[in-house]
Amino acid sequence: MRVLVIEDDVGVAAAIRRGLRSVNSIGDIAATSSGACTMLADRLYDVIVLDVRLPDADGYVICRRLRKAGNWTPVIMLSGGTENNERLRGLDAGADDYLTKPFAFGELLNRLRALAHVDPPERSTIITVGQLRLDLASAQVWRGEQEIRLSTREFALLEAFMRCPGQVLGHTQLLEAAWDIGHEYRSNVIEVYIRYLREKIDRPFGVRSLETVRGLGYRLRPDGGG
Repeated sequence: MRVLVIEDDVGVAAAIRRGLRSVNSIGDIAATSSGACTMLADRLYDVIVLDVRLPDADGYVICRRLRKAGNWTPVIMLSGGTENNERLRGLDAGADDYLTKPFAFGELLNRLRALAHVDPPERSTIITVGQLRLDLASAQVWRGEQEIRLSTREFALLEAFMRCPGQVLGHTQLLEAAWDIGHEYRSNVIEVYIRYLREKIDRPFGVRSLETVRGLGYRLRPDGGG
């Protein structure tokens, strides 16, 4: 069992990882939503443990974004609050289970094992962000009803952005998303392809969806540019 633990409390995250290691399972740790986004783009997980409060995002928002992006990995949300409405908010956001801190690792483990063996609902191949739609099965993209023709690398870059709307993606993440390891590329290749994408998904429609975050990278606006 491979579990992604999205938790900024170092002690809690370390305890969960130790517990998973003791039962021959793997626990990868992400302390922020942006870090989790990178890990989810790199590998598949059996279950996600998601803290409600993170330094850069709200756990409910993260879970909602995962589901909207077509990621149906089972999610257990963790919270220090005991209010029933927090549990309801978590389930409404798309979580499969909810656990209140403090908790015994044995209880968490039982829930992880139960969810890891639950067949997920049928997954849509469509990712939607605002008016942008991307179909993974047919490799097609639309803004509204207008189809947009993209090259293979342009499609891969847009997919990376649409899986993490609102999140800043750096050059390394974008290179990993669209280029093979060891591929030789120009130092400005990301800038070039961002320009290509803007010329196709933004400029003809009079919108701006891809934003430059100086010194960090690029991000897709959560509304997809309207």
